[in-house]
Amino acid sequence: MEDNAKLLESLLVKVTDYGKTSLELVKLKALDKTTDVVSSFIPVSAVFVIIASFMLFLNVGLAFWLGEILGKIFFGFFMVAAFYLIIGGVLYLLMKNWIKKIACNYIIKLLLK
Repeated sequence: MEDNAKLLESLLVKVTDYGKTSLELVKLKALDKTTDVVSSFIPVSAVFVIIASFMLFLNVGLAFWLGEILGKIFFGFFMVAAFYLIIGGVLYLLMKNWIKKIACNYIIKLLLK
């Protein structure tokens, strides 16, 4: 009977250790996936900031140039804003689901990698 108790106690210790190890493994896998996803967004974010800065200065220059042509500086800014309003509306209507699908697939691909 004592052997059975020791065997049961040993088995219980091993099951507890296995459970703790499995939990730790799940935590480490989750951490790995999280760091992989976050680290993949950092270079994309840096490139986005650079492109956004370029576009900002390009659009301000274009607005001033159009403003000089039209006679009033603010007309140039209105023209650039109207252009982006039209482009934004068209993109929103035509590609709303398409862009969402691409972003979701990219994140899922990173998580399942």
